[in-house]
Amino acid sequence: MFKFRYFKAEPTTYVVRYHNGHIKQQGPGLSFFYFAPSTSLVAIPIASQDVPFMLKETTADFQEITIQGQVVFRVTDAPRLAGIMNFALSDNAKGYASNDPEKLPARILNLVQVFMRAEIQQLALREALIATRSLVEKVREQLKQSDVLATLGVEVVDLALQAIRPAPETSRALEAATRESLLREADEATYARRNAAIQQERAIKENELRTELAIEAKTREIRENKMEAERSVKEKERLIRKEEMESQVELENRRQELVELATANERKQAETKAYSAEKMMDALNRIDPKLFEAIAAGGMQPDVIIAQAFKALATNTGNIGQLNITPDLLTGLLNRN
Repeated sequence: MFKFRYFKAEPTTYVVRYHNGHIKQQGPGLSFFYFAPSTSLVAIPIASQDVPFMLKETTADFQEITIQGQVVFRVTDAPRLAGIMNFALSDNAKGYASNDPEKLPARILNLVQVFMRAEIQQLALREALIATRSLVEKVREQLKQSDVLATLGVEVVDLALQAIRPAPETSRALEAATRESLLREADEATYARRNAAIQQERAIKENELRTELAIEAKTREIRENKMEAERSVKEKERLIRKEEMESQVELENRRQELVELATANERKQAETKAYSAEKMMDALNRIDPKLFEAIAAGGMQPDVIIAQAFKALATNTGNIGQLNITPDLLTGLLNRN
């Protein structure tokens, strides 16, 4: 009764159950009852595992360096790995029956070291110290193409290098050389800065002189432009005054011509009127005055006609023999007045 036991695996553990030498059940995260005397259990972790490492290698110029990093791997083909390495559990299923599970990380680290050594031996010390990225890329690619890992059913998920350090003596020598180089560069930088400061000051002085010359030239140009503008303005003002004077002279000439023309016209009109009056007087002198009197009498009142008749009689008294005036005529003339 106590030979039957219960087994429960984690989801990240691949379990193979053998009964009398035959596989009865396999898969990740299984749980079952089994008969211990005739059952063998194999448990293979399939979760990713982190394995840190620290390797000592020699560069192409025979300098020792220390490589510190970490490799991450996982089992992709658990049945294949179970056929190559012993992952069988002990009788109480609380531990492994062999130390093969502990050898798997060591095998992977050995493979990493082989690939890393092959790359490091091609680099000089200074190159190796700064080749972290290229080393990771090259070794990772070689691990992906490794037949050993494919045979084991293992896949390298990631490879990282935390540090690549030289030996302490070499590190101090490099530090000294680098320190001297930095000091020399600092001195050269100081000299260059001073020289640059001198050149900059000289350039500033030259720029100031050029600026002053440019300002003087610009000032002179401005003065010349102002003088030219003033002369142009004065010339235009002179031309305007000249044009105004010419216009006034032309206007006065036109006025004089107009006055002379008006005077000539008035003289001609007066001569024409005088000539007309003279001709009219000649014509009137040749007409009989009695005709004018008759014409004028045509529109006169009777009393005016009688008065004209009395006037004519008065001028010809010597030719009148006898004049009879009736009372009716005198009464009519008095009544009209």
